[in-house]
Amino acid sequence: MSNPDVVGRVIGTEDATPLEFWVGVPDGCYLQLDDVVACERELPGGETVKIYGMVSQVRARHEGARFDSDVFLISDGLLPAEVSEAAQVTATRFEPETFVPPRPGAEVRRAHGAERDQALFFDRMTDRLPVGLSRAGEPLYVNLEFIDGRRGAHVNISGISGVATKTTYATFLLHGLFTSGVLGASAVNTKALIFNVKGEDLLHLDRPNLALDDAQRDRYRLLGLPAEPFRSVGIWAPPRLGAASAAPDVSSRTDQVTSFFWTLEEFCRDDLLPFLFADAEDDRAQYTMVVYNVMARLHRAAPIGDGGVRIEDTEVRTFRELADLITRKVQDDETRYSWAGPAIGTGTINAFVRRLQGAVRHVERLIRADVPHPERHRITLDRQVTVVDLHNLNDRAKRFVVGVTVRRAFEEKERAGQSREMLLLVLDELNKYAPREGSSPIKEILLDVAERGRSLGVILIGAQQTASEVERRIIANSSIRVVGRLDSAEAAREEYGFLPTVQRQRATIIKPGTMLVSQPELPVPMVVEFPFPAWATRASEVGPTVGAGPEDPFEGLVE
Repeated sequence: MSNPDVVGRVIGTEDATPLEFWVGVPDGCYLQLDDVVACERELPGGETVKIYGMVSQVRARHEGARFDSDVFLISDGLLPAEVSEAAQVTATRFEPETFVPPRPGAEVRRAHGAERDQALFFDRMTDRLPVGLSRAGEPLYVNLEFIDGRRGAHVNISGISGVATKTTYATFLLHGLFTSGVLGASAVNTKALIFNVKGEDLLHLDRPNLALDDAQRDRYRLLGLPAEPFRSVGIWAPPRLGAASAAPDVSSRTDQVTSFFWTLEEFCRDDLLPFLFADAEDDRAQYTMVVYNVMARLHRAAPIGDGGVRIEDTEVRTFRELADLITRKVQDDETRYSWAGPAIGTGTINAFVRRLQGAVRHVERLIRADVPHPERHRITLDRQVTVVDLHNLNDRAKRFVVGVTVRRAFEEKERAGQSREMLLLVLDELNKYAPREGSSPIKEILLDVAERGRSLGVILIGAQQTASEVERRIIANSSIRVVGRLDSAEAAREEYGFLPTVQRQRATIIKPGTMLVSQPELPVPMVVEFPFPAWATRASEVGPTVGAGPEDPFEGLVE
């Protein structure tokens, strides 16, 4: 074959269809999974149709052998046979769109440069976001229009915890959005809100990674991205238990971390009580009626300064005092009707009280009015990236923080009315906050984000181990689907129907740092590899900050 890019010919012993065909690979050539190829078909009128595709399977076998044991005779030269190698190609694009199969014998070549861009629809993408590298080291992209709301929105990432690198890939996507130039001038006002649910891995996004070597820096250069940490990061953590000063409850970082909490005034005024009853068990219980009746009474609370409230002549400064007051009001015969509601049985009230009092020890550090200047502890999105640490909180407290924070951010975006300057919500363990079964205030907010957020520029980057346990409408509204390592049972679920059979099998063995990325324009998911994080993912990886002085301030001085 005179053309060095030619890697084979369309074979005639297997059916060639417009969507799928086989390529015979001669000695001295090879095709591997995910290679991009091209061929032509000339029509009777003289028009040439270019057919592009991606290798989805490769096989090798002996021609002339009848039995499995013939391989030994062939290897010893006692039985004549030839090795045949063939690659299955899934068509990705036709130019022009005349859907005809390639003819047997047609030359097939590897696609490079402009041909590769055409095969993967990169040539049609006005705004291309780099999402990783092919195994050949070439950049791969997704269309920003399917993230920022113009033609679609939201990203969903699935994979086994600790192996699939879901959170690492989500932060890599954010890094690409902020530094690739794809957002243009709107990058300055685009914000990311990240909930850190496991360990303290995300508390060092603004610090360089000591483990980043030159080979990984070269991979960033291939993607057109700087190998540097995030430049503008705000970190918020819950107050330490029993800390009167509300010091943040983190261990691997002590500087530039602010504690957060809500005042009792905000709790009553903003109707936050339902977020304490936000799991499926609460939704099925009858005491939800009591929750909303009590919420209406709390809304009448009068502020008394520094976040405290007065409720019917009683001043309240701690959440424990508030819970005790509510308990007395719903159980006292004189106030029970007005606080719990009419026709509410004693059993229902007691169930409500048990849940409320059970939440006290988990959330009392998050809802308080005993710290001066509480406005300094209100989560704000002043920085480009805001990390809210939840890993030290009980599940009930986590749900409260996620629900209240997302609702406030969503409502502020609604009031601003700006859709081009995005708010990116990064939330792992999505199956906890938006489970397939039941309903809750948090689930309703996340559904609102998934269904209406696109028009407001509120984009959800959600992650979970099992997409089969997440609300279907949230998954269905995600234009970009990403899959890391899966267990075999999960890979067989219908939620992964967008993956071809071979890629479902590959998802059970792919290594950390490799993801399968599906986008609407490309009929075949891309296999991408992304570089090692340029930002520290744990305290042991933290490198010196650029411009920082030496650890010893007297270094270099002589007598």
